[in-house]
Formats: sequence, C-alpha cells, structure tokens
Amino acid sequence: MTKESGLPGEQAEALLRELATWGNTTTIILHGGCVFEFKGLFPAGEIGHGYYNLKGTQPGFEGHINLEAIDHIDFQDKPHRGRESYAFTFQDKDNNNIFKVFIGRDEQGVLLPEQVKRFKQIQQHSAL
Repeated sequence: MTKESGLPGEQAEALLRELATWGNTTTIILHGGCVFEFKGLFPAGEIGHGYYNLKGTQPGFEGHINLEAIDHIDFQDKPHRGRESYAFTFQDKDNNNIFKVFIGRDEQGVLLPEQVKRFKQIQQHSAL
C-alpha cells in the first residue's frame, strides 16, 4: 500500500478524532518484536506539547502520538486468520508501521456493521 491508496498524514488528526466516536476497536502496536493489543474505545485526544494526546475517560489506553511522524495512512482490508478484517495502518515516511486500528467486533466475533460501512466510505473516497 502507498500514499496514493490511502490518506495523507495530514488527515491523521481528523481520523483519530473520528475513531474516538466509533465504539470498540482494536489498536495494535508492533515494537521490538512484540505485539501490543488494546481492545476497547479508542480515546479522544487533543493537541498539546507537539503531540496528539490520548485522554481516556476511564482506565485503559492512553498515549501521545507524534502526528508529524505519520506520513500516510493505508487501508488494510484482507482476511486475518480466515476472517474478514479491516484496519487503518498509520505509516511513517519509510512505510514502517507505527500502529494499526482495526474495526471492532461483537461478542460473537462479528465485525461491527456501522464501522465496516464507514471504513468503506473513507476507503472509497480516500477522504474523511
């Protein structure tokens, strides 16, 4: 995937703000050979001290995202372990993954239909 098939990094803040309204998602961070997963509400955030600061309303996922490091956002829409799967992958200028946000699933493992619909709208138009 490339810049041409996704969103430019300049749209990262708008996408992150939207993801905070989607309900449960799964955020994946790959670092040093480890895979960190957070399942739950993607927290809202605000700009401060050069970062997009995630502010969870409950104990859980928090952090500080360097928006300038995000060169582009790819659309991942391929099966994972044999199941339909969709994610936004936030990439740096060298096309290295910074983190991914996957569409949420219900208790039975079924993708949340409203999230699938919105993901496909963003993907089709390559814009928010």
